Amino acid sequence: MKAVRPKKNLGQHFLTDLVIAQNIVAAVTHFKDYKVLLEIGPGMGVLTQYLIKNKESKLYTIDIDRESIAFLHRKFPELKATTIEGDFLRLDLKGLFNEPFGIVGNFPYNISSQIFFKALENRDQIPEIVCMLQKEVAERLASKPGNKTYGILSVFLQAFYTIEYLFTVNEEVFNPPPKVKSGVIRLKRNVRQKLECDEKFFFTVVKQGFQNRRKTLRNALKSLNLPVEILKDEVLDKRAEQLSVEEFVSLTNRIQSGKDGI
Repeated sequence: MKAVRPKKNLGQHFLTDLVIAQNIVAAVTHFKDYKVLLEIGPGMGVLTQYLIKNKESKLYTIDIDRESIAFLHRKFPELKATTIEGDFLRLDLKGLFNEPFGIVGNFPYNISSQIFFKALENRDQIPEIVCMLQKEVAERLASKPGNKTYGILSVFLQAFYTIEYLFTVNEEVFNPPPKVKSGVIRLKRNVRQKLECDEKFFFTVVKQGFQNRRKTLRNALKSLNLPVEILKDEVLDKRAEQLSVEEFVSLTNRIQSGKDGI
């Protein structure tokens, strides 16, 4: 069967190591929380061939690459009805799935952050994500407060998911080899149903804080016109990377209350 040609414009790097593929699939725990799984960017089906072996769940795959879709149809004819040609970022997840589903995949480096933002929008449907992406990004997402790699997406995702960094994957096991190492992480939905604050304003506070991450929050959040009484708060002596999700929620509430009282 003719192989799929990796396309640079799609950020395709096909995993060739079958042991690593099996380890990624083994990290998926969907037997407990859901019976539907969506694989993003299956390429030549290196993960698909192992995912399909679980007969207790229904597997969907989505790929934007027409050549990959044709290859998958030939290699896995039993998945033809659940193989989608299209862009995950444009997919109507609520329309496609009426039950919880997990996500798995070797994410293209250039759109991994966008994939996570879409997952956040649909978090109540997605109890688990197991994925491989650029090592630096994977480490950042799993990073804890106080670490220099901790950032905006770390806070947003950790608000609703517990994130584990599972293992590192070297460059030579891909075709073509990327210029950086990859990391595999697992995100499991936590018990938080909603933030105990204005969610939109929470995102604003977090983004503003990290956009000036070298500054203390007192200076980084100046553009929010903080109420005078909030400026005395000791938490503003810290930098954004030092605050946990809970501390950002608390700060958001205090700023909001101060503004409402003006």
